Amino acid sequence: MAISFIRIDDRIIHGQVVTRWMSERACDGVVAVDDPSANNPTLSKVLKGAVPKPLKGFVMTVDRTALKWEEIVGSKKNYFLIAKTPETLVRLYEAGADFIACYPILNVGPMSAREGAEKIGPNVAITEGEREAFERLDALGMDIQFKLVPDSKGFTWKDIKK
Repeated sequence: MAISFIRIDDRIIHGQVVTRWMSERACDGVVAVDDPSANNPTLSKVLKGAVPKPLKGFVMTVDRTALKWEEIVGSKKNYFLIAKTPETLVRLYEAGADFIACYPILNVGPMSAREGAEKIGPNVAITEGEREAFERLDALGMDIQFKLVPDSKGFTWKDIKK
C-alpha cells in the first residue's frame, strides 16, 4: 500500500510526525498537501528539510497532488499523506484522489486555537468550515481519530458528535 498514514496537522511536518509516527508506521516519504506552503518556495524548502534523510519529502498543491495521485498510490514506497486542514483533504478527494480507499483512518494532530474556532479537545480547535469538512470525511467513511502521538490518549469524531 502506498499510503500508510493520513494526518491533519496545522504544523504540517514537524518533530511529532518524524520522530513518533514514523517509528509506528511504514514510511518512505511524506506527501504534504497545502496550497500556501507549496506556493511559497522558502516554506516548501523548510518543510521538505524536516523529513529525515533518506526519506523523501514532497510539498504540493491540491491540484498537483490530484494530478500525481495514480503515481503516488502506484508506488512501491509507503507515504504519509499530511494536510494542514480537513478542508484540504475534502478538496483533494473531490479532485479525484481517493485516499480513503487506500487508508480509511484519519489521524488529527494539533489544530491551534484561533479566531472563530471552537475548542473541541486538547490541542484541537475547529472552525465551522472545518467541522463541515470533518462531517464530510466521516460521511465518506473515514475513521477520524484525534491523537497527538501514538501512545497518547485520544478521542474520535464520533465521541465529539455525541
